[in-house]
Amino acid sequence: MRWVTYRAGSHEGRVGLVVGESVHGLEPGLTLLELLGDDGERMAHAADRARVDPSEVHAIADVQLLAPVPDPPTVRDFYAFEQHVRVARERRGLTMDPNWYELPVFYFSSPYAVLGPDVDVPIAPGSREMDFELEVAAIVGRAGHDLSPDEAAGHIAGFCVMNDWSARDIQRREMKLSMGPVKGKDFATSLGPALVTPDELESARSAKAYDLAMVARVNGREYSRATLAGIYWSFGEMLAYASRGTWVRPGDVIGSGTCGTGCILELSLVHGADAYPWLQPGDVVELEVDRLGVLRNRVVEGAPARPLR
Repeated sequence: MRWVTYRAGSHEGRVGLVVGESVHGLEPGLTLLELLGDDGERMAHAADRARVDPSEVHAIADVQLLAPVPDPPTVRDFYAFEQHVRVARERRGLTMDPNWYELPVFYFSSPYAVLGPDVDVPIAPGSREMDFELEVAAIVGRAGHDLSPDEAAGHIAGFCVMNDWSARDIQRREMKLSMGPVKGKDFATSLGPALVTPDELESARSAKAYDLAMVARVNGREYSRATLAGIYWSFGEMLAYASRGTWVRPGDVIGSGTCGTGCILELSLVHGADAYPWLQPGDVVELEVDRLGVLRNRVVEGAPARPLR
């Protein structure tokens, strides 16, 4: 199943099932979050209803797609691709920290800054080093506590493309203070274009994930290419770690972290800043993942940073 949240005409966001090149919308007021919470039975019944008796039908090209879950309860972003971590550390004269192979670390980002496809993304206030990050996100389907990796994998409702936008100059200053990425990250996170259920990906299963090509383009030029199968930590392992000693809830977002070559920071460290400059207003970033679709956004000028004192 491929689920979207969309806007058509004047109505607010509505949940729909993608059938071919059309969106079969369900009744007004229902959200994708409300279809989660069990083992998938609620979503399967809703899909049957959408196919047989939709509230409305639109061509995909005629609707505005929003983030599949526009208001997720939480957004956790992990650090799960070894190539990205290794290159970034080597260029700073560092070896791999052994703890990275034992702890699938993450940080919390802001659920209030989630954006969908084909909307403008303002540069973070005060930043001059705007970057994209090519990722895949898992959406939690039902609640869990202290899950095992196998249990956690069964709690995943689906996957979508994720762009963890980054203000590298702000992030660099903040992380020197040992509090992780704060305002360098939480100004924007793009998700979309659809939530794709795991059964749609099963035939591509490989290693810790799926053999799905991941590609990033800026203004039509290919910047990044990797495969999701290159991930070191599985989504089940990441979600299990997230649930350790606490709860994960339906709609929670679990980001994979950047794939190898999947951001300007890494590319510029290897190939130079002239070949891969920071994003500028007007740049169009397209992140494409096999079977998950294309997540496209345009970068625009951001607001100035208001002084604190």
